[in-house]
Amino acid sequence: MPAVLTAIEQEVIACARCPRLRAYCAQVAAAKRRAYREWEYWGRPVAAFGDAAARLLIIGLAPAAHGANRTGRIFTGDRSGDFLYRALHQAGFASQPESRSRDDGLALGDTLITAAVRCAPPKNKPLREEIRNCRRYLERELDALGNLRVVVALGRVAFDVYLSILRDRGLVRSRAAFVFAHNREHHTGPGQPLLVSSYHPSQQNTSTGRLTERMLRDVFMRARRRLEAASL
Repeated sequence: MPAVLTAIEQEVIACARCPRLRAYCAQVAAAKRRAYREWEYWGRPVAAFGDAAARLLIIGLAPAAHGANRTGRIFTGDRSGDFLYRALHQAGFASQPESRSRDDGLALGDTLITAAVRCAPPKNKPLREEIRNCRRYLERELDALGNLRVVVALGRVAFDVYLSILRDRGLVRSRAAFVFAHNREHHTGPGQPLLVSSYHPSQQNTSTGRLTERMLRDVFMRARRRLEAASL
């Protein structure tokens, strides 16, 4: 991984800007869940994962308390990750359809996965100031991805955070001009990556049928087509 992304990764893991989140992650890691009592929980902020030369960036919400906060890899070890990696595998972005641990051999091609917040928040609801504290890492990742062509925002929080960065950089006039919807394309200006909004593969969305496997796969097949068209 290039030095700049490695440096961001190290800073993320060492970050202590949000005492509430750090305390919660440590508490979960100490108490554990019965099913994972043999695990040594990660219990720290979780860095981005994937291909440093990625043309596709996926932005999620935050690590799950017993998922990435346990395994140390984003979207790994929980049902949301199972849903996501199956879709990425079907679209040709992941080497295997599941992600269980940091050393399970999974590799991503042309894709980097990150999050709006890098620590597991209580009830999956980070506070506004916690989102603001973490935004700097996403900004630096965006600057480091020189080949970026498509951004997929999983859920409204990720969508709003990404657009807030573009707004503050003067690249879009208003967040209000962009309406969140599943598998919708958003053009944010000449030379800017295509933004695709998607429902988040949370258990609440997938268990109710609001988001199906086919719906999520279609998002990444769309991304695949746009990347192929961009390379012509």
